[in-house]
Amino acid sequence: MSDIQQKIKNLVESNKVVVFMKGTPEMPQCGFSARTVQCLQSVGAPLEAVDVLADSEIRQGIKNFTNWPTIPQVFIKGEFIGGCD
Repeated sequence: MSDIQQKIKNLVESNKVVVFMKGTPEMPQCGFSARTVQCLQSVGAPLEAVDVLADSEIRQGIKNFTNWPTIPQVFIKGEFIGGCD
């Protein structure tokens, strides 16, 4: 497993809810990321957000990790749930 894959695995396993998104919850950089965060926040879900625009290795690495081509990507209790689309 590559270093980036291990980093993603650690993030997913050590947080109840993780969203790999474009931007941050306070300043999302795409509509899908904004809607995903709004949905989770509306039910009070504590979430860890990872801005894929800040790290190109994470951006490509998460796509490889899940074999899912789009962002955002949501994990709950270590399980890949999907995205906004």
